[in-house]
Amino acid sequence: MSTTAIPVAEIPTVDAQAPFAPITPAERSTKLASLGAWVQGIAADPSKAALTVRVSGAAAGAVGSVYSAGGHRLVVDEPAALGGDGLAANPVEFALTALLSCQVVTYRVWAEKLGITLDTIEATADGALDVRGFLGLDDAVRPGFQGISVQVRVSGPETAERYRELQDAVDAHCPVLDLFANSTPLQTELIVD
Repeated sequence: MSTTAIPVAEIPTVDAQAPFAPITPAERSTKLASLGAWVQGIAADPSKAALTVRVSGAAAGAVGSVYSAGGHRLVVDEPAALGGDGLAANPVEFALTALLSCQVVTYRVWAEKLGITLDTIEATADGALDVRGFLGLDDAVRPGFQGISVQVRVSGPETAERYRELQDAVDAHCPVLDLFANSTPLQTELIVD
């Protein structure tokens, strides 16, 4: 697992849709306006708020896997040290990516909602992981992260106080942050063919 930070501008893209086309603040506001209509519909009929999100996939390669999520293809692998081919990010890197990407989305949505201007958002997460738990070398060691730190860097014309107000709103409403910070009921099922 890599611990070297790469500047965002130097991250190679692997998706034909990336990098995103440049967007002005006015264009972003127009796109986010559709969210407002959706929110009004949910406020009028709370039964419209319940969603089910599904991801499905299968094993590929030595320890890799390929998934379908929302019409997109995701590839997951491990580095050679963990038996993989290093073709893609590993599951814990995807977990941190999910956290950071949800933070970015939530910052954009809540900035719009609160009337706070954001020129840029960059995010970094570090997850402390002790692989002895995963490898079964010490059952007293948790197999997941022992801790996670998230750093979000924003720029724009607002005061630091306004950006702290935005951070409070984001931390209170970010779905993936909630998933990491709170216990979520989880059921696993094995189907043997």
